[in-house]
Amino acid sequence: MAGHGAPARRIHAALVLLTLLIQPLAVRSGEIPPHPGLDFQIGQMLMVGFRGMQPGPDHPVRRAIREQHIGGVILFDRDVALESDERNIRGPEQVRRLTGRLQASADYPLLIAVDQEGGKVNRLSPERGFSVAPSPAALAERGPDATRRAALGTARQLAGLGFNLNLAPVVDLARNPASPIIAGLDRSFGARPGPVSRNAGQVVRAHRAAGVRTSLKHFPGHGSSRGDTHKGLVDITATWEPVELAPYRRLIDAGLADTVMVGHLVNRELDPDWPASLSRRTVHGLLREKLGYEGVVILDDLQMGAIRKHYELRTVIRRALRADADILLFGNNLVYQPRITERAHRIIRELVEQGRVSEERIQRSYRRIRALKEDLVEEAAAGGGGG
Repeated sequence: MAGHGAPARRIHAALVLLTLLIQPLAVRSGEIPPHPGLDFQIGQMLMVGFRGMQPGPDHPVRRAIREQHIGGVILFDRDVALESDERNIRGPEQVRRLTGRLQASADYPLLIAVDQEGGKVNRLSPERGFSVAPSPAALAERGPDATRRAALGTARQLAGLGFNLNLAPVVDLARNPASPIIAGLDRSFGARPGPVSRNAGQVVRAHRAAGVRTSLKHFPGHGSSRGDTHKGLVDITATWEPVELAPYRRLIDAGLADTVMVGHLVNRELDPDWPASLSRRTVHGLLREKLGYEGVVILDDLQMGAIRKHYELRTVIRRALRADADILLFGNNLVYQPRITERAHRIIRELVEQGRVSEERIQRSYRRIRALKEDLVEEAAAGGGGG
C-alpha cells in the first residue's frame, strides 16, 4: 500500500467496511495470502486481549494487528487487573462497532473470540442487553435438545455481534463436585462421558450452523481438580483418570473438534516436568498422536498464575512451540501488558533465527490456522451461517 497514497488507502478502508457490513460473520471474504512471510505466520499464532470499547488507530491492539499481524483477539466484560466492570463489552451495538473496527484494521481475517459458556461464565450478560445463556449444568438436566436450542441462540447472537470463535464448550468431567473452577461454577455437562459428549456435540453443531467455531476445553481434563489455574499451578496427578479423555476422543472421532484448548494442568503421570500446556508429551504425544487430532490447538491464557508465576516468557513460548501448540493466548486481563504481542513475536522470531525452532514448525501452525479461517471465509462468501 506504500506507493498508492492516502486516497487509495481511504478507498481500501471503505471497501473493507462495506464488506463487513453486508456479511453476516466477523470474517470477510477475500484472498488469503498463499505464501506469507515468516513475520506474518508468527503473528497468526498470537491471540491477545486489550482494554477499550472503541480503540483508536494508535491503540496497542490495532498496532499489533497492523505490525505483528496477530491472528486473533479476545474480548472480556470485566477488567480483572483493575477490578473494573469496564473492559470491552458495554452493549450489543457497541460490540458490533468494536468487532467491525477490529476486522477493518486487519488485512487478513481475525479470529474474534469470547468465553460465552453460559451461566457464570457469561461475558455477554443480560444486564448489558444480551440474551440469557443457561449454564452447562442446567442444560444437562434438560437434555441435548435443550442444549442445542440454547446453543443455537447463543451462536446466532455471537455471529450477529461479529464473533467467530466461542471458547466453549467445556468438556471436563465433573468428577470433583467441590472443584472451585469447574463443578463449583456449573461449567460441566456432568460427570459421565456420554452426556458430556452428547451435549458438547450439540453445542459445536449449533455454532457451526451459525457460522461460529468452538473450542473443546480444558485438555486433558480439569474436572477432578482441587485448584484454580488462574491463581497457580494445579496438580491433578492423584485425581485425574484416563476416562477424562473420552469426550475428546468421541468428539474428535465425530469430526466435532474445531479447536482444542489445553489447560495449565500438572499431571506427573503424563509429564513429570511440565504442565499440559507446555508439554510435548501431552499436546503432541497424547492429543495429536494418540487421539488423532490434527486441528488448531489453543493454549489457555498464558498470563494465568499457573504459568506467569513459575516460568519466564521466553521459556513459556519455547515450550509451547515444542509442545506443538498453534495459538498462544495472552488475555491481558489478569495482568495488563500492552506490548505483550510485540515481545512474544520478537521471541518467536529470535528462536527461529537461532535455530531453536524451525521455520517448518511455524509453517505447520500457520497451515492449521489458515485452514480454520478458510472455512469461515468460505462460509461467509457462500452466505452460510446465521441459520
